[in-house]
Parts: sequence; C-alpha cells; structure tokens
Amino acid sequence: MLPATRALRFLAPCTLAALALAAVGCGASAGGPEDTGSDESAVSANEKTAYDFFVGKGLKNFQAAGIVGNLQQESDVDPTILQYGGGPGRGIAQWSAGGRWDTDSHDNVVWYAKAHGASEWSLDLQLEFVWYELETFSSYGLQKLRDSQDVSEATVAFETDFEGCGQCDQSNRIAYAEAVLKAYGSSGGETGPKPAIPPEPTGCGRIEPGEGLGPGKTFESCDGRFTLAMQTDGNFVLYQGSKPLWATMTNGHGGYIAVMQNDGNLVVYDEHSHPLWASHTNGHDGSFAAVQDDGNFVVYTSTFKPIWASNTCCR
Repeated sequence: MLPATRALRFLAPCTLAALALAAVGCGASAGGPEDTGSDESAVSANEKTAYDFFVGKGLKNFQAAGIVGNLQQESDVDPTILQYGGGPGRGIAQWSAGGRWDTDSHDNVVWYAKAHGASEWSLDLQLEFVWYELETFSSYGLQKLRDSQDVSEATVAFETDFEGCGQCDQSNRIAYAEAVLKAYGSSGGETGPKPAIPPEPTGCGRIEPGEGLGPGKTFESCDGRFTLAMQTDGNFVLYQGSKPLWATMTNGHGGYIAVMQNDGNLVVYDEHSHPLWASHTNGHDGSFAAVQDDGNFVVYTSTFKPIWASNTCCR
C-alpha cells in the first residue's frame, strides 16, 4: 500500500483559484475510469516515465523533477484519477471538467486526444498535452520554468503558472520534487554507464539507423551549407554557416551523444545514458534523419514519410 500521506493527499477536494485561466489541479465527475488508486510500483513507474518525458523535451533534471513533484501532489501521476467527492478534476494534472479537461477551445485534454487518435486517459497522451499547453500558451510559464535555477524554484514556477491551485501544499510539492531529483536526476541516485559513441554517418546528408554524432562531431548537408553539431557544451545544434537555426537546448546539461536509434527515435543522451532530448518518433523502425539542402532537419520513416522536423525550411 502507499504511505498514508501519499494515498490520501489527492482525495481532498481542491479549492479553485478565481483566475482568468481555468485552474488545473482539481477535479472529477462521472464518465471516466473509477478512482481505484494504484500500487507503489505502478506509481513509481509513472513518475519515472514523466520525469524522462520532460527531460527528453530539453528541460534540466531539476526542472523536470519540479513538474513531476507537482503531478505527484495532484494525482500520484495516475492518468485515470478522478477528484474525490465528485469534483471536476481529471488526470495527472487534475484538469477541470467544464474547462481544460473537455471544453476550453483548443486547450482541453479530450479535444487533444481526439485530434491525436488516442485515449484521454493515457499517460503518454496527458504528458504530451502538458507539453502542448506549456509550448502553446506563454501564460502557463514555460519560460519561467526554463529560467528556474533549482528544484524548489522550478516546482513553484509550475505550481503558480500551470497548476493555478488554491490550496497548493507547496512544501509537499517541493519535497516530492526533491525526491524525484534524488532518485532519477544525474546528480543523485543511480547513474548509468557512459553511452557508446555511435558510428558517424557516411552517406550524404543522411543519418541512418544506429548512426549519430559524438562530442564535438559535425555532419553537413549534401550542399555543405548546413551543419549539424553535437557540441562539447552538450547542445545539439543545426547551423547555417555560423548562424544557429535550431537546437535541443541541452547545453550545460551534460549532452554527450546524439543517435538515430533503430526504433526510429532521435535522442540526445548525457554521459550517464540519461535521455536529455528526443524526437519522440520511436515505433518507426528503420527511420532515418536528413540534413536537407533546404535547411530543414527531418526524421523520415523507411517509406519516406516525415514524422518530425526542425521546421527550419527554407533557407
């Protein structure tokens, strides 16, 4: 069983803040999965999945931990949770029914799930929606989160701008975030072995499955105008001459290699084999990456369908 404080903390109804933005972090109503709880191993697995997801989006380890600490306080990172007592909260961030769960225009989980052909009760879908909201709406505080300097500051930034909670139990959120950072961050807990440096691409402008770049290595488009660099500062950057066009923003975070994996995912790893950024295109075995002569950096399936791009065309 979960410790009592963890098992019960998302059962108390939230107090919604009277904000222009609908408050996240409260709620439930009929029509979804029952609030049955989950065992500690399942919760821990969800926490790790969420932490890796946000690190993969280029956030620093303590920033990702700050988000997950908030999600633990909201829901124990359970995508099927409903607010105790019939309140409006749903899912890992307790988005409100009648608002950001199902009705806000172009900003609700149900709409986003339908648009992506997925279940609104899926953990992966809800994590993607959190990131969609952060990237799409500046008021949800992505820049403040990226500017944060430690785990406490990151936790409060996400709590204040994204969750908009009424009774926030801020000390609990910070404690959960610190525990996540200790367990999963490269500065604490277990660290993995240094990843193998992948073989460098040999083809013109094309990175085949299993190929990639090690520290300080570069790769050019066929016409030589664009250069992809795995920099020694940890950033993976696309340049036109000396002008940066796109980057993973992983500088200062220990970025070590970039590899086009056999599963179709393009990933930047740190020296402890933790993913720092990913294209999230796994599930497409045989995909390859292309540094094109038009300035676009694209991941294609083996049948030449584009599934991710830097959107830096056309130069």
